[in-house]
Amino acid sequence: MRARPISRDVLVDELAERISQRPRERRVRVAVDGAPAGRPEALADGLVTPLRLRGRSVLRVSAGDFLRPASLRLEHGRADPDAFYEDWLDVKALRREVLDPLDEDGSGRVLPALWDSRIDRAYRLPYEELPQGGVVIVDGTLLLGRGMAFELSVHVWLSAAALGRRTPEEERWRLPAYERYEREVRPQEAADVVIRADHPDRPALLL
Repeated sequence: MRARPISRDVLVDELAERISQRPRERRVRVAVDGAPAGRPEALADGLVTPLRLRGRSVLRVSAGDFLRPASLRLEHGRADPDAFYEDWLDVKALRREVLDPLDEDGSGRVLPALWDSRIDRAYRLPYEELPQGGVVIVDGTLLLGRGMAFELSVHVWLSAAALGRRTPEEERWRLPAYERYEREVRPQEAADVVIRADHPDRPALLL
């Protein structure tokens, strides 16, 4: 792939423009995928204001608020990379509560967060209605290749060296899961937009 250096402001503006060009009679589901070291949540947050300035309603959702309960998630221990890859995210709940309601004939009623994994308890938040033309932006890790419906998928990619360097010591047990993701899902090919983020202040679009 060829890399085009781009400032963060221009990157956000280009992504917001691409999203806002989607038909206004449809809701738009956007995934911002990447390992925590790449800070996909920061990019997702950065898209909110530019999209609202373009006249789009925006709802932010984090896949981290749709993890399975600890009794299921940690069945094989707290540091099992295969369990992290396969069992942590409640894909069915994310589809049911966020993505499926935004289908063309869906209700538009979205649950912004389901499970607080810090205290292992449901959030009990009210549903929010996203109007036609609205955008939901879902950030998270290992999101692609799971059959979830997104109109646009963005992958924040780090080289193996950068990922190892920027992953905190207490999370390094997850590195084999990210390696498996690269091998099995090939997010650079699966995503609509790929951003190289080895240097946080010097991102590049991979073309």
